[in-house]
Amino acid sequence: MTAAGGIEAAERGATTIADRVVAKIAAQAAREALRGVRAHGRGMGLPEGGRPPHAMVVVHRNSARVRITLELGYPSDIGTQCGAVRHQVVRRVMSLAGMEVPEVAVHVERLHSPHTRDGDKGGGRVR
Repeated sequence: MTAAGGIEAAERGATTIADRVVAKIAAQAAREALRGVRAHGRGMGLPEGGRPPHAMVVVHRNSARVRITLELGYPSDIGTQCGAVRHQVVRRVMSLAGMEVPEVAVHVERLHSPHTRDGDKGGGRVR
């Protein structure tokens, strides 16, 4: 017999975390990673006027597969920024949701250049 009315722990149920909650954790982790990259001078981080990172997550049991869509400043070290995002997403989802993260796909949707931000509002090309 246990303190919870005589029901064993394994039979009482389980806590589940909704996909949208894990997605919010992942998106926040991506923002943190990009801010950290910018602070350490390894890239431009979050671009001005860009949309914040967005995450889509598929949760299966105790595992989450994550896809992050983001916009980056250009020129910058895109590989370093994407690596920082992957690392931070895995770390934060594991610590806050207690889930393994076997896959983090980073999709760079748009690059923002100071040349196109300042003078050309028509979306011209940078050479």
